[in-house]
Amino acid sequence: MSSPSPSPSPLCAAACSTALRAPPPLARFRRSAAPVSASVARAAPAVSDDLVLRIAEQLEDSVTSSSPLLNPLRSASALSLLSTPWPTRRSSEAFRFTDISYLRSSPISLPSGAPDLAPPASPFPSHVLFSDGLLVSASGVHVSALADLPPGRARDRAAAALAASAEFAHKDLFYDFNAVGARDVVVVHVPEGVKAADDPVHIMFAYTNCGGESMLMSNPRILVVAEKEAEVAIVEEHFGAGQEGGRYWANPVAEIIVDAGARVVHSYLQRQSFGAAHTKWTVVQQDTSSKYEFVEVSTGAKLNRHNLHIQQLGPETETELSTLHLTSQNKQIHDLHSKLILDHPKAFSRQLHKCIACGTGNSIFDGNIKVNRYAQQTDAGQETKCLILSPKALVNVKPNLQIIADDVKCTHGAAISGELDPNELFYFQARGINVQTATDALLYFFGAHVIKRIPFKPISEKALVEFKELLASSRQTTDEALLS
Repeated sequence: MSSPSPSPSPLCAAACSTALRAPPPLARFRRSAAPVSASVARAAPAVSDDLVLRIAEQLEDSVTSSSPLLNPLRSASALSLLSTPWPTRRSSEAFRFTDISYLRSSPISLPSGAPDLAPPASPFPSHVLFSDGLLVSASGVHVSALADLPPGRARDRAAAALAASAEFAHKDLFYDFNAVGARDVVVVHVPEGVKAADDPVHIMFAYTNCGGESMLMSNPRILVVAEKEAEVAIVEEHFGAGQEGGRYWANPVAEIIVDAGARVVHSYLQRQSFGAAHTKWTVVQQDTSSKYEFVEVSTGAKLNRHNLHIQQLGPETETELSTLHLTSQNKQIHDLHSKLILDHPKAFSRQLHKCIACGTGNSIFDGNIKVNRYAQQTDAGQETKCLILSPKALVNVKPNLQIIADDVKCTHGAAISGELDPNELFYFQARGINVQTATDALLYFFGAHVIKRIPFKPISEKALVEFKELLASSRQTTDEALLS
């Protein structure tokens, strides 16, 4: 991006006050004067990357006004981006199996305003609509835009959570891009003792493509706070609203805080355009005796990367994770990197990951459960099941249990198969059902096992219909892969 050579901003000067050369003029980073903690400042080595700085500068320039509560997070992420290289399969272990070069294939553009689209209907009274990362509407008793929060408990909790996010040690450049480029944050705050799990907050994220040679980038962000003994349900739905096959880059972040004794039910559906890129972070903090239930169904996007990070803050937590990835298109990449960190006793967790790879699709699962020294009497289980429906499809699975405590019950297992169980097929054939119909039924129920865990029928039924259609279309994808 060509521009006149401005004088270095205070942030750039601070980052480059050593003998190293200052970053190129692309990185202006005109940050506000919000303080950055000493630990964040010390963590940033002075090494820059031109592409990262170019995108970061575009993001900063696009945010003309936002809540001052975002300033500490923006400042910390801007500083971090000054020293963050673009990850590659060779340079980063976290991207060893995930080729993200698609994001470099086109210049990046940013939305100047929400597109004129008919708002999608929601079956729930509490709902939120983002369009290309811009907040269009928010309706519900416990829902508000960050900028509209009045002084009080909800605003104080949001401010504390966003300030703590500036210290998040496990982030990558996509998390930082979102922090710098987020225009506003939707806050779902459920006060102590309030039970709202039967009336979910439906958060819809619609994305379009700009129609030119560039890739439109969006950075929506949500914050969910369930206070002590509260219950809340969240339904995240990400979808393309423009022309079929639209190319855009969705880069959302969801942060969820589950206080002592609270419960959060989180359903997440990703059905982006097959020309889109989708890089997402979900960060969860669970306090004493809290419960977090998560169900993910991802079927869209050319490149899909989800980082799911869960941190235990107190004993006796319950964590249930169920995920389904389907790569029904050629050269489609789906990647789930999950991390559950247990630091306290008597935790209970169960994780089930399923994937179906068709054509020349690539599915990656890296699931890490870390049971630290004081997490005694933990009961953790992890299971992944993968189906490869084409000789040219690829699955990389890395289940990982790191156990330091000595009084635990932990299990994990991985099964990867290139064909369905012949005994199950024979069961159908013995009852007069042909092989193709039997195969379709078994594949459908393989995925429906996860989809039916979504507790809200309007959402789960829609996901089942779409899943069935994609399975049917994947046959053609597989045939094309075999002929190529």
